[in-house]
This record gives sequence, structure tokens and C-alpha cells, in this order.
Amino acid sequence: MARDQVTNDRLAKLLAQLISLTERGELHWERQLGSAHRYARWNNNLLILGPSDPLSDTKLPRYLFVTPFDSPSCVEINSTDEVLGGPLMDLITAVERLSSNEPPTDPFGISEEVLSRLTSE
Repeated sequence: MARDQVTNDRLAKLLAQLISLTERGELHWERQLGSAHRYARWNNNLLILGPSDPLSDTKLPRYLFVTPFDSPSCVEINSTDEVLGGPLMDLITAVERLSSNEPPTDPFGISEEVLSRLTSE
């Protein structure tokens, strides 16, 4: 689906901001245990980059999926996009470079904090 120039400009600014935050270490990306994605939490949104196959596989489409925690709405940017594909690949490259040595995590693992909020015991 074609986007208007204003929307493309806003999404390009979002990608630039995410790259900057990532490069400065202010946006922390993790790899989910057993998943082919990297994810981060930012401004009450879940950000998902995928897949996490090696960047040397240049024919594989990449994507950024953004969904608010409090809404079913979402935004997706794909690496095949003529306008935003390049900046998206810049973000993916930065994320891979800065988080490739981190161990996978389980964002859905049960923690004592979560259990305390859900139970009175």
C-alpha cells in the first residue's frame, strides 16, 4: 500500500530516532529465547525486528513491527520498501552489531514481580 510523503517522512524520522537511541545504548534490544526476532520496549510500544538470520543473507526481507501495549494497532516497515528499506536496514545493522553477543532472554518468563502482582500469596 502506497504511503503519502508526510507519512514516509514521519516513519523515516522514527527510524532515525531508533537508530540514534540504539547507537547511544538508550534502547536495549534483546533476542527472545527460541525466536528469530530481536525486540525492545520503547514508549509503551513493543518493537520487533526480524528475522535474526545473518545479515549476509541480503535476499531475505527484514521488517520492523511496532505495536502499542495498550492497543491492537500496529505499524510495519519492510526492507523491500523503496523509501524506508534503507533506513530500516541501518537500524537492523546497528541492532545486530550492538546486541549480537547478548544471551537470549525469555520475555514471557514468570518472575517474582509478576507473580506478586497477580496473586496475593
